[in-house]
Amino acid sequence: MFSGLIPTGDSLGHPLIAFQFTSPGEEILRLGSFRLKWYGVLIATAVLVGVNLSMRLAKSRNIDPEAIADLAIWLILGAIPAARLYYVAFEWQTYSQHPEQIIKIWEGGIAIHGAIIGGSIAATIFAKLKQLSFWQLADIVAPSVALGQTIGRWGNFFNSEAFGRPTEFPWKLYIPKDRRPFEYINSDYFHPTFLYESLWNLLVFIVLMWLFINDNRHHRLRTGSIFLVYLIAYSIGRFGVEGLRTDSLMFGSLRMAQVISLAGIAIGSIGLSWLYIRRRSLPDVV
Repeated sequence: MFSGLIPTGDSLGHPLIAFQFTSPGEEILRLGSFRLKWYGVLIATAVLVGVNLSMRLAKSRNIDPEAIADLAIWLILGAIPAARLYYVAFEWQTYSQHPEQIIKIWEGGIAIHGAIIGGSIAATIFAKLKQLSFWQLADIVAPSVALGQTIGRWGNFFNSEAFGRPTEFPWKLYIPKDRRPFEYINSDYFHPTFLYESLWNLLVFIVLMWLFINDNRHHRLRTGSIFLVYLIAYSIGRFGVEGLRTDSLMFGSLRMAQVISLAGIAIGSIGLSWLYIRRRSLPDVV
């Protein structure tokens, strides 16, 4: 999976500690035509861990955990297809030549911003039908989303995708030649942006859990605050990491993930201002 700590030296002879990542491959095992891939296993693990955590958090807020289990089905049905369609839309030049590849989601190629949009729409419909507060549900689910992203990003590592520009930093990711962009074909090592984002998401998860637990004790946060903090914090990290990546989804000369991240920061900031400066509740379905 990775070569570990490797002593190296810089041009001045000072010792450095390098941490070199090398993917062992995208498959866990193959039995005939059956292939079990790390990407799919990690996504499934993220979903299962996230649902279990959300059900526990719901119970602490006196909300029926079974409602969260039902919501999880809605989120999966809304988020995963939307994440795939979002990705395919911006890579249509490639998929238009091979439309049979569109459904092969297990081979990678989903966009978290598409998942957030699709999941939010599904959650809004679910909340309306069940007459539950959308923002209360969002606060409960937000830590699980951050944790799921922490786990899911490692799928990019095993697929040798979503990496950054070439680097000679002490920490680096080896990318096989057949996965490198043409302009970097002679570069062996790249920024492990999957790791940067995974670690950032882990930090976001810790912050959200601290807010959630503290609010359970003191009841000082207004409904929707935790989700809005997630939106801002995740977007800040994604904006920075996206600037390093070589495979950004583009709209003209704009990196779409950075555009959406700026929108997320703005929406989150406006929402928190609405809650704590104007002292008003967020619009809700109930």
